Order: sequence, then C-alpha cells, then structure tokens
Amino acid sequence: MKKNLFKGALIALVTVAAVAFNDVEKKEVILEKSKVTWKGYKVTGSHYGTVALKSGNFIFDGDKLTGGTFVVDLTTLESQDLSGEYKAKLEGHLKSPDFFGVESHPEATLEITKATPNGKNAYNVEANLTIKGQAKPISFPLSVYGSKATATLKIDRTEYGLRYGSASFIDNIGDKAIYDEFDLVVDVEF
Repeated sequence: MKKNLFKGALIALVTVAAVAFNDVEKKEVILEKSKVTWKGYKVTGSHYGTVALKSGNFIFDGDKLTGGTFVVDLTTLESQDLSGEYKAKLEGHLKSPDFFGVESHPEATLEITKATPNGKNAYNVEANLTIKGQAKPISFPLSVYGSKATATLKIDRTEYGLRYGSASFIDNIGDKAIYDEFDLVVDVEF
C-alpha cells in the first residue's frame, strides 16, 4: 500500500514538474507587419493582389513550431494589377458566390495540425484550410527565421466549391478558362 502511494505521489510530482517546465508559447502575428498576396491564373494571363489577415498565431514548444491558427478576412480581397472599372469588376466577381461568396463566408481559416522539421528553419506543415465552410487538408513548406515566417501555398479552388470558369467542370470553355489552382504567398511577423 505504501509502495503504491509512493509511486502515485512520484508520478504526480513528475507530471506537475513536466507541466511547470513545459515551454509552450503562443506567438501572435503582428497584423500590420504581415502580408498575404494571391495570384490566380487563366488561359489568357493572370491577376494578383492582396488579402488581409484578421488574426493569426504560431504555437511553439521551445523553439519548435507545433501549431497555429490563422483567419483571413476575405472582404479585404483586392486586385493590384488592375485599376478603375476593371479592378472593381474583378474584386466584385471574386467576392461573389461564383468564387468566395464573402457575404455568407467572410473568412477563411487555416489551422496547423502538424509541423515536421525539415532542415534548419524549415518545416513541412500539415493543416486544415477552410474556405466557404469546407475544410480540406493541405500541406506546404514553411520557413521560420527569428520572428518572421514565409510560406507559399498552391490551392485547388475547386476542392472548396469554387468552380466558376474551371475547364475541369465546363466543357469547351476555351480561352475563357480559369485555372483551378491559385497561389498564396504569406509573409508574417510575430
């Protein structure tokens, strides 16, 4: 009985010590020093622009990345390669139900579920990306240097119901086709 009581006390002490010395830290993204750019492609060219982060954080255990959550404000989606009437038309169309449907789905989220070190300052990240209420797994490389992180994500929009102009779903669309994948380049400071 005394032996079991001693073992129980020892286990409790080790557990408390492990929790007390756990070096898990949540580091908030500095929104005004962070940038997300997008680029979409079509048969006849491409468009690019920005979208703002609403919030974001990384979770570190010591100096090792273990997780994080990011919220993108899709209402801020902006074209930077057009101006005037054409800029307004593109932005309006991208925010419409044909694409992101920002009236019903104003945010997209990314939750890091696993970060595997891949050399110095580099990680292979697995995450859940939610667009238009549809969550899908995604993986991408991420580099972390001090208090800055960069990543480039290639996203298949059709997996999230964004099928407008996709040659994968519309026959004989010709040069009006919009490619299924678009790029996000993320540069954040925390």
